[in-house]
Amino acid sequence: VQLQASGGGLVQAGGSLTLSCAASGVTYSRYGMAWFRQAPGKEREFVGYLHRNSGGTYYADSVKGRFTISRDSAKNTMYLRMNNLKPEDTAVYYCAAQAGIIYSSGGNSRAYNHWGQGTLVTVSS
Repeated sequence: VQLQASGGGLVQAGGSLTLSCAASGVTYSRYGMAWFRQAPGKEREFVGYLHRNSGGTYYADSVKGRFTISRDSAKNTMYLRMNNLKPEDTAVYYCAAQAGIIYSSGGNSRAYNHWGQGTLVTVSS
């Protein structure tokens, strides 16, 4: 499994950005996928989860209503659409994947063995 995150950059507060996670060796029928982020000096935190097979999603309260996860099976790519960005969204964003993960564990970073390299999002005020 290889994951490649991209799409980060500098954006003003209130703006939007879409991150991509290109996945090889991942079949959506078997792998749950997620986005996490890590701000400078802080621990990695959960952003959102995309369940295997069903494609069901859930999000951290801090991004609910602003961020949306989707996937394009034909392109083997997961996306994170981020709207109404805030300075506190500034972080390195990582995608992760794990085969057989159960729905309730989607927000637990320790449940994942496969990680992308991260892409930096900077939101200016």
